[in-house]
Amino acid sequence: MARCYVALGANLGRPELQLSRAIAALGQLPQTDLVNRSQLYRSPPMAGMEQPDYLNAVACIDTDLAPLALLDALQQIERDNGRERHQHWGARTLDLDLLLYGDQQLELPRLTVPHYGMAERAFVLLPLFEIAPALILPNGQHLASLMAQCPPQAIYLYRS
Repeated sequence: MARCYVALGANLGRPELQLSRAIAALGQLPQTDLVNRSQLYRSPPMAGMEQPDYLNAVACIDTDLAPLALLDALQQIERDNGRERHQHWGARTLDLDLLLYGDQQLELPRLTVPHYGMAERAFVLLPLFEIAPALILPNGQHLASLMAQCPPQAIYLYRS
């Protein structure tokens, strides 16, 4: 089984409910076990876009699904939660990003892991650090050092 980390985000509809449903759906995927999940965090949209704040989390799963099969499953969970793709970095009911797939480094037309933007996104790094503080990325870099180098960003623990 591959240990994988999935970032979750939502800022339209009922984000807390959509994230909860998505985490439950991850645990229901075939050949997959939900290992852990972070708390929810609130953060403003990227690039100063005019839209509601996001709720974010990270989930850890162990899976026997191949990387592209897992990506397809994540995109189906997004669609099941009303995800429509209209604008890059646009508001969304649910966004699931495959951050890490075991120790693999992949550059495929549909999938890049480790996720290309995770090192610059506190809303990914903080919840990831919460559930995997000793994580070492496939390139040998420690998650803690990525956090130390991440540009300052507003992110808050979410309390419903």
